[in-house]
Amino acid sequence: MDIVVAGSRGLIGSALVPALRAHGHHVRRLVRGTPSEPDDVEWDPDAGRLEPSALAGADAVINLAGAGVSDRPLTKARKRTVLLSRTRTAGLLSSTMAGLVTGPQVLVQASGIGAYGDRGAEILDEHEPLGTTFFAGVVRQWEASTLPAVEAGLRVAHLRSGIVLAPRGGALGRLLPLVRAGLGGPLGSGRQYWSWITLPDEVRAIIHLLDAPVHGPVNMVAGADTNAELTRALARALHRPAVVRAPAWAMRIALGDFAPEVLGSIRATPRALTDSGFVPVHPDLAAAVQYVTV
Repeated sequence: MDIVVAGSRGLIGSALVPALRAHGHHVRRLVRGTPSEPDDVEWDPDAGRLEPSALAGADAVINLAGAGVSDRPLTKARKRTVLLSRTRTAGLLSSTMAGLVTGPQVLVQASGIGAYGDRGAEILDEHEPLGTTFFAGVVRQWEASTLPAVEAGLRVAHLRSGIVLAPRGGALGRLLPLVRAGLGGPLGSGRQYWSWITLPDEVRAIIHLLDAPVHGPVNMVAGADTNAELTRALARALHRPAVVRAPAWAMRIALGDFAPEVLGSIRATPRALTDSGFVPVHPDLAAAVQYVTV
Protein backbone atom coordinates (compact mmCIF):
# COMPACT_ATOMS: atom_id res chain seq x y z
CA MET A 1 0.00 0.00 0.00
CA ASP A 2 0.94 3.64 -0.43
CA ILE A 3 0.49 5.24 2.99
CA VAL A 4 0.75 8.84 4.15
CA VAL A 5 1.80 9.28 7.79
CA ALA A 6 1.47 12.46 9.86
CA GLY A 7 3.07 12.61 13.29
CA SER A 8 5.89 10.23 12.39
CA ARG A 9 8.44 11.54 14.90
CA GLY A 10 6.78 10.65 18.19
CA LEU A 11 7.02 7.43 20.19
CA ILE A 12 4.46 5.57 18.08
CA GLY A 13 5.22 7.16 14.72
CA SER A 14 8.96 6.52 14.92
CA ALA A 15 8.24 2.81 15.47
CA LEU A 16 5.38 2.64 12.96
CA VAL A 17 7.15 4.00 9.87
CA PRO A 18 9.95 1.38 9.79
CA ALA A 19 7.39 -1.35 10.56
CA LEU A 20 5.25 -0.26 7.61
CA ARG A 21 8.28 -0.30 5.33
CA ALA A 22 9.27 -3.73 6.64
CA HIS A 23 5.82 -4.94 5.57
CA GLY A 24 6.53 -3.71 2.05
CA HIS A 25 4.41 -0.55 2.19
CA HIS A 26 5.53 2.72 0.63
CA VAL A 27 5.44 5.57 3.17
CA ARG A 28 5.19 9.30 2.58
CA ARG A 29 5.71 11.38 5.72
CA LEU A 30 4.00 14.72 6.24
CA VAL A 31 6.49 16.96 8.05
CA ARG A 32 6.62 20.51 9.29
CA GLY A 33 9.64 22.39 8.03
CA THR A 34 12.26 21.17 5.60
CA PRO A 35 11.83 17.54 4.47
CA SER A 36 14.69 15.22 5.44
CA GLU A 37 13.79 12.19 3.30
CA PRO A 38 13.02 11.95 -0.44
CA ASP A 39 9.36 11.03 0.15
CA ASP A 40 8.73 13.64 2.84
CA VAL A 41 6.08 16.27 2.09
CA GLU A 42 5.96 19.61 3.88
CA TRP A 43 2.68 20.81 5.34
CA ASP A 44 1.49 23.46 7.79
CA PRO A 45 -1.71 22.51 9.63
CA ASP A 46 -1.73 25.77 11.62
CA ALA A 47 -1.94 27.69 8.37
CA GLY A 48 -4.31 25.15 6.81
CA ARG A 49 -1.74 24.36 4.13
CA LEU A 50 -1.62 20.90 2.56
CA GLU A 51 -1.27 20.36 -1.16
CA PRO A 52 -3.91 17.82 -2.28
CA SER A 53 -1.21 16.17 -4.41
CA ALA A 54 0.45 15.05 -1.15
CA LEU A 55 -2.42 12.61 -0.66
CA ALA A 56 -3.37 11.87 -4.28
CA GLY A 57 -2.92 8.23 -5.22
CA ALA A 58 -2.36 7.07 -1.65
CA ASP A 59 -4.33 4.14 -0.24
CA ALA A 60 -4.54 5.30 3.38
CA VAL A 61 -3.60 8.09 5.76
CA ILE A 62 -2.42 7.52 9.33
CA ASN A 63 -2.57 10.65 11.48
CA LEU A 64 -0.72 10.54 14.81
CA ALA A 65 -0.04 14.29 15.05
CA GLY A 66 -0.72 16.21 18.25
CA ALA A 67 1.14 18.19 20.92
CA GLY A 68 2.16 16.35 24.08
CA VAL A 69 -0.26 16.42 27.00
CA SER A 70 1.92 15.41 29.95
CA ASP A 71 5.27 16.97 29.09
CA ARG A 72 4.34 20.54 30.13
CA PRO A 73 1.96 22.16 32.64
CA LEU A 74 -1.57 22.35 31.29
CA THR A 75 -1.91 26.12 31.38
CA LYS A 76 -4.77 27.78 29.52
CA ALA A 77 -2.45 28.43 26.58
CA ARG A 78 -1.12 24.85 26.61
CA LYS A 79 -4.64 23.43 26.66
CA ARG A 80 -5.44 25.45 23.57
CA THR A 81 -2.28 24.14 21.87
CA VAL A 82 -3.16 20.54 22.78
CA LEU A 83 -6.64 20.93 21.33
CA LEU A 84 -5.78 22.85 18.17
CA SER A 85 -2.78 20.64 17.32
CA ARG A 86 -5.27 17.79 17.08
CA THR A 87 -8.34 19.36 15.53
CA ARG A 88 -6.41 21.31 12.91
CA THR A 89 -4.41 18.32 11.69
CA ALA A 90 -7.39 15.94 11.69
CA GLY A 91 -9.65 18.53 10.11
CA LEU A 92 -7.20 19.48 7.37
CA LEU A 93 -6.48 15.87 6.44
CA SER A 94 -10.18 14.93 6.50
CA SER A 95 -11.33 17.84 4.34
CA THR A 96 -8.47 17.31 1.88
CA MET A 97 -9.25 13.59 1.58
CA ALA A 98 -12.95 14.35 1.11
CA GLY A 99 -12.17 16.66 -1.80
CA LEU A 100 -10.08 14.16 -3.78
CA VAL A 101 -11.58 12.14 -6.62
CA THR A 102 -8.83 9.52 -6.53
CA GLY A 103 -7.40 9.61 -3.05
CA PRO A 104 -7.04 7.51 0.08
CA GLN A 105 -10.18 5.70 1.21
CA VAL A 106 -9.02 5.03 4.76
CA LEU A 107 -8.09 7.39 7.60
CA VAL A 108 -6.56 5.83 10.70
CA GLN A 109 -6.81 8.71 13.13
CA ALA A 110 -5.20 9.02 16.56
CA SER A 111 -7.44 9.58 19.57
CA GLY A 112 -7.16 8.62 23.25
CA ILE A 113 -8.56 6.34 25.91
CA GLY A 114 -9.04 9.43 28.06
CA ALA A 115 -12.27 9.82 26.09
CA TYR A 116 -14.18 8.01 28.84
CA GLY A 117 -13.09 10.10 31.83
CA ASP A 118 -12.86 8.66 35.34
CA ARG A 119 -15.09 5.55 35.38
CA GLY A 120 -13.82 3.45 38.28
CA ALA A 121 -13.93 -0.33 37.76
CA GLU A 122 -16.61 -0.19 35.05
CA ILE A 123 -15.59 -2.18 31.96
CA LEU A 124 -15.72 0.16 28.96
CA ASP A 125 -16.11 -0.79 25.31
CA GLU A 126 -16.34 1.58 22.35
CA HIS A 127 -20.07 2.16 22.80
CA GLU A 128 -19.70 3.92 26.16
CA PRO A 129 -20.49 7.66 26.36
CA LEU A 130 -17.61 10.10 26.62
CA GLY A 131 -16.58 11.60 29.95
CA THR A 132 -16.31 15.15 31.25
CA THR A 133 -12.56 15.55 31.92
CA PHE A 134 -10.38 17.94 29.94
CA PHE A 135 -9.02 15.23 27.68
CA ALA A 136 -12.47 13.69 27.14
CA GLY A 137 -13.49 17.08 25.78
CA VAL A 138 -10.43 17.14 23.56
CA VAL A 139 -11.29 13.69 22.18
CA ARG A 140 -14.87 14.77 21.50
CA GLN A 141 -13.70 17.65 19.28
CA TRP A 142 -10.74 15.69 17.88
CA GLU A 143 -12.87 12.84 16.57
CA ALA A 144 -15.55 15.26 15.33
CA SER A 145 -12.87 16.94 13.17
CA THR A 146 -12.87 13.90 10.89
CA LEU A 147 -16.53 14.41 9.93
CA PRO A 148 -15.71 15.62 6.38
CA ALA A 149 -14.02 12.27 5.64
CA VAL A 150 -16.87 10.31 7.22
CA GLU A 151 -19.51 12.24 5.26
CA ALA A 152 -17.53 11.62 2.05
CA GLY A 153 -17.94 7.86 2.64
CA LEU A 154 -14.35 7.18 3.67
CA ARG A 155 -13.56 4.62 6.38
CA VAL A 156 -12.32 6.37 9.51
CA ALA A 157 -10.99 4.48 12.54
CA HIS A 158 -10.30 6.46 15.71
CA LEU A 159 -7.39 5.05 17.72
CA ARG A 160 -8.41 5.46 21.35
CA SER A 161 -4.95 4.50 22.55
CA GLY A 162 -4.34 3.48 26.13
CA ILE A 163 -1.05 3.94 27.97
CA VAL A 164 1.61 2.80 25.49
CA LEU A 165 4.25 0.78 27.33
CA ALA A 166 7.80 0.91 25.99
CA PRO A 167 11.26 0.35 27.54
CA ARG A 168 12.14 3.98 26.86
CA GLY A 169 9.93 7.02 26.57
CA GLY A 170 6.18 7.22 26.75
CA ALA A 171 4.27 6.76 30.01
CA LEU A 172 7.05 4.65 31.56
CA GLY A 173 9.75 7.16 30.68
CA ARG A 174 9.54 8.70 34.15
CA LEU A 175 8.20 5.73 36.12
CA LEU A 176 10.75 3.05 35.16
CA PRO A 177 13.84 4.98 36.38
CA LEU A 178 12.13 5.45 39.76
CA VAL A 179 11.30 1.75 39.99
CA ARG A 180 14.86 0.80 39.03
CA ALA A 181 16.10 3.06 41.83
CA GLY A 182 13.77 1.43 44.36
CA LEU A 183 11.64 4.57 44.58
CA GLY A 184 8.57 3.29 42.77
CA GLY A 185 5.14 2.91 44.31
CA PRO A 186 1.44 3.47 43.72
CA LEU A 187 0.25 6.86 42.50
CA GLY A 188 -2.53 8.10 44.71
CA SER A 189 -4.65 5.19 45.94
CA GLY A 190 -3.16 2.90 43.29
CA ARG A 191 -6.65 1.46 42.75
CA GLN A 192 -7.25 3.36 39.52
CA TYR A 193 -7.23 1.23 36.38
CA TRP A 194 -4.70 1.98 33.70
CA SER A 195 -5.62 0.62 30.27
CA TRP A 196 -2.40 -0.26 28.47
CA ILE A 197 -0.89 -1.67 25.28
CA THR A 198 2.75 -2.30 24.43
CA LEU A 199 4.40 -0.31 21.67
CA PRO A 200 4.82 -3.36 19.37
CA ASP A 201 1.12 -4.19 19.73
CA GLU A 202 0.11 -0.56 19.14
CA VAL A 203 2.07 -0.61 15.89
CA ARG A 204 0.71 -4.02 14.89
CA ALA A 205 -2.85 -2.91 15.61
CA ILE A 206 -2.48 0.22 13.48
CA ILE A 207 -1.20 -1.87 10.56
CA HIS A 208 -4.05 -4.34 11.14
CA LEU A 209 -6.59 -1.50 10.88
CA LEU A 210 -5.35 -0.52 7.42
CA ASP A 211 -7.15 -3.61 6.07
CA ALA A 212 -9.62 -4.66 8.76
CA PRO A 213 -13.15 -3.35 8.00
CA VAL A 214 -13.35 -1.37 11.23
CA HIS A 215 -14.66 2.18 11.52
CA GLY A 216 -15.40 4.51 14.39
CA PRO A 217 -13.72 4.33 17.81
CA VAL A 218 -11.25 1.52 18.53
CA ASN A 219 -9.98 0.92 22.07
CA MET A 220 -6.26 0.43 21.46
CA VAL A 221 -5.60 -1.61 24.60
CA ALA A 222 -4.48 -5.13 25.41
CA GLY A 223 -5.21 -5.10 29.13
CA ALA A 224 -6.31 -3.01 32.09
CA ASP A 225 -4.71 -3.32 35.52
CA THR A 226 -4.61 -1.08 38.53
CA ASN A 227 -1.75 1.33 38.93
CA ALA A 228 -0.62 -0.58 42.03
CA GLU A 229 -0.63 -3.90 40.15
CA LEU A 230 1.41 -2.43 37.30
CA THR A 231 3.92 -0.83 39.65
CA ARG A 232 4.32 -4.02 41.72
CA ALA A 233 4.81 -6.11 38.57
CA LEU A 234 7.53 -3.76 37.32
CA ALA A 235 9.24 -3.79 40.72
CA ARG A 236 9.18 -7.61 40.94
CA ALA A 237 10.67 -7.92 37.47
CA LEU A 238 13.46 -5.52 38.44
CA HIS A 239 13.91 -7.02 41.93
CA ARG A 240 13.12 -3.73 43.62
CA PRO A 241 10.63 -2.67 46.31
CA ALA A 242 7.54 -0.66 45.37
CA VAL A 243 6.50 1.00 48.60
CA VAL A 244 7.08 4.73 48.03
CA ARG A 245 3.49 5.87 47.54
CA ALA A 246 2.88 9.25 45.92
CA PRO A 247 -0.12 10.81 47.73
CA ALA A 248 -2.99 12.06 45.59
CA TRP A 249 -2.68 15.59 46.99
CA ALA A 250 0.98 15.72 45.96
CA MET A 251 0.12 14.44 42.48
CA ARG A 252 -2.49 17.18 42.11
CA ILE A 253 0.03 19.83 43.08
CA ALA A 254 2.73 18.41 40.80
CA LEU A 255 0.52 17.67 37.79
CA GLY A 256 -2.15 20.35 38.03
CA ASP A 257 -4.92 19.80 35.48
CA PHE A 258 -3.22 16.64 34.20
CA ALA A 259 -3.71 14.91 37.56
CA PRO A 260 -7.20 13.60 36.71
CA GLU A 261 -5.70 11.70 33.75
CA VAL A 262 -3.19 9.97 36.06
CA LEU A 263 -5.41 9.46 39.09
CA GLY A 264 -8.58 8.69 37.13
CA SER A 265 -9.63 5.12 36.42
CA ILE A 266 -10.33 3.81 32.91
CA ARG A 267 -10.87 0.06 32.52
CA ALA A 268 -11.25 -0.32 28.77
CA THR A 269 -11.69 -3.49 26.76
CA PRO A 270 -10.55 -3.91 23.12
CA ARG A 271 -13.86 -5.10 21.74
CA ALA A 272 -13.45 -3.69 18.22
CA LEU A 273 -9.90 -5.02 17.86
CA THR A 274 -10.82 -8.47 19.19
CA ASP A 275 -13.93 -8.72 17.00
CA SER A 276 -11.82 -7.85 13.94
CA GLY A 277 -9.40 -10.72 14.67
CA PHE A 278 -6.46 -8.86 16.18
CA VAL A 279 -4.37 -10.88 18.65
CA PRO A 280 -1.75 -9.04 20.75
CA VAL A 281 1.72 -10.49 21.28
CA HIS A 282 1.70 -9.07 24.82
CA PRO A 283 -1.82 -10.00 26.00
CA ASP A 284 -1.31 -9.78 29.76
CA LEU A 285 0.61 -7.79 32.33
CA ALA A 286 3.30 -10.45 32.79
CA ALA A 287 4.16 -10.43 29.08
CA ALA A 288 4.08 -6.64 28.92
CA VAL A 289 6.36 -6.22 31.94
CA GLN A 290 8.83 -8.74 30.54
CA TYR A 291 8.96 -6.73 27.31
CA VAL A 292 9.63 -3.38 28.98
CA THR A 293 12.15 -4.62 31.55
CA VAL A 294 14.34 -7.02 29.57
